[in-house]
Amino acid sequence: MTSPFEPLTFQRGPAWKNRFVLAPLTNSQSHADGVLSDDEQNWLLKRAQGGFALTMTCAAHVQAQGQGFPGQLGIFADKHLEGLTRLAEAIHAAGSVSSVQLHHAGMRSPAELIGHAPVCPSDNAEFSARGLTTKEVEELIEDFVLAAQRADQAGFNGVELHGAHGYILGQFLSSEINQRSDQFGGSLQNRARPLLEIIQKIRSRCREDFQLGVRLSPERFGMQLEEVAELAGRLMSDGAIDYLDMSLWDSFKEPEQESMRGRSLLSCFTELDRGQVRLGVAGKIRSVADVQSVLDQGVDFVMLGRAAILHADFPDQARANADFRQTDLPVNRAYLQEQGLGEAFIDYMSSWPGFVA
Repeated sequence: MTSPFEPLTFQRGPAWKNRFVLAPLTNSQSHADGVLSDDEQNWLLKRAQGGFALTMTCAAHVQAQGQGFPGQLGIFADKHLEGLTRLAEAIHAAGSVSSVQLHHAGMRSPAELIGHAPVCPSDNAEFSARGLTTKEVEELIEDFVLAAQRADQAGFNGVELHGAHGYILGQFLSSEINQRSDQFGGSLQNRARPLLEIIQKIRSRCREDFQLGVRLSPERFGMQLEEVAELAGRLMSDGAIDYLDMSLWDSFKEPEQESMRGRSLLSCFTELDRGQVRLGVAGKIRSVADVQSVLDQGVDFVMLGRAAILHADFPDQARANADFRQTDLPVNRAYLQEQGLGEAFIDYMSSWPGFVA
């Protein structure tokens, strides 16, 4: 039985001291131009100090037009380097490994935020989004790689590519959303091409021990479970990434697809040959018992979202108390302030039903 407190080693980059990872969480508390704020640094630093093995930023956008929410951390320009460097140093000083999640919202970029219609693999009437030209797709790939190089330059241990939750890399992966007829559309191989090219170029242009992860979600947003499992298997067997982070919404559910019922959604991924690549999971993991349960099902690490918002020191609390579980909701603003959330983050959490009293 794997303990949540066992270290985890990787093909590349530093070992993690335990199996607890801070999930990349939208918090809307950086500056309007994407520069890191003191509130965002404080929120992340408290998690690094609270025992998380890997402290990951929120989704950081790799193009200005890829912004997905107000106050989003940016990594699309050199003006972001000073804050990112300061953050990486602080996370390391607290004894945690550091990562930036690289993101582009695609058709889900609000027009009022970016000042023009959002972009997408194909024209999309629902989101009033414009399809990218082939040249623009190539520029998008390059901007993801340049963002990874900035993270490398800033001293982060690695990056995670956000291919989940219906953002642009996931939009390319979706056969419903992606209606292209060039080399970036059609077959799964073509739809995965942007992601696979970004991985290959990061490997060739960042330092050898740069730790590279990918986040995927297997359902919703036009994704087909069989295709996501096929891609996950390829990413792990190829070995060009170091970890795969599966965002399941609920780590204990069955697949929504009728033909796949009767098994856990998690098992669709734990049964894949993963070679030397580590597999993590996120979704409704709220207690030490939940953590142990998914580890016992063959996962290598857990990503904590709500539980990490509610407890800056969830890993330390878990080590001290095997019965520890997240506090009951709702909580008040003063409680969240004590946990290191800034006012903008608390305002954002207030929009979640039943979270803030």
